[in-house]
Amino acid sequence: MPALQPQPEIITLEQYNTLPENIRAEVFQGILYNMASPSQVHQDISRELLYALTDYIKKKNGSCKAYAAPFDVVLNHRPLTVVQPDLMVICDKNKLDGKRCNGAPDFIIEIVSPGNASDDYIKKLYYYQNHGVREYWIVDPNRLLVTVNYFEGNRIAVQYPFDAAVKVNIYDDLFIDFKVIGQILHS
Repeated sequence: MPALQPQPEIITLEQYNTLPENIRAEVFQGILYNMASPSQVHQDISRELLYALTDYIKKKNGSCKAYAAPFDVVLNHRPLTVVQPDLMVICDKNKLDGKRCNGAPDFIIEIVSPGNASDDYIKKLYYYQNHGVREYWIVDPNRLLVTVNYFEGNRIAVQYPFDAAVKVNIYDDLFIDFKVIGQILHS
C-alpha cells in the first residue's frame, strides 16, 4: 500500500494578506503557488500591451482602468482563488477596493512563460471562463501566437500570428498591432 502523501495547506484570504510584499504567488482552490519573476521579453511585451490599452482608454475618455501585475484579483473566496494576471482591464469600479480587484476583470492578458504554459492554456482558461471574465488573451512569445478567447455571445477562440492586428472584442474599435510587439522580440 503506498504511503499517504501530505496534503497541502489550504489558506484563507486573511493568511494570503499576511504574505510579504516581495512574494509573488497565486492561489487556486486554497492552495498557494509561488510565481517566478518574469523575463525581459515578458516585461517588454507587457509594457507595450499596457501602453496600448491605457492609451486607448485615455483617448476615448473611458471609465475602465488597465492594470499590470502584480495586482491581485480575487475570483473566489471559498475555496480561495487569487490570481495576478499579467494585464487586465476592469470596467466596474465597484470591484476595486484600493488593494485588489474583487471579482472578474473584463479583459485579461497572460503572457506565456516557458515553464508554465499549461497554467495559461488550461488552468487559467478554465478559471477565467468560469468566473466571469469577458475576454482572455494568451500571448505566446515562443510560438509567436496570440490566442483570443471571447466568452460572450457566440464564444470564440481564435489564434493570430505576431504579425496581425488583433481586435479587443470588449471594445468596438480597438486593435493591437502585434507587428510592433514582434519587432521588440528581434531588437
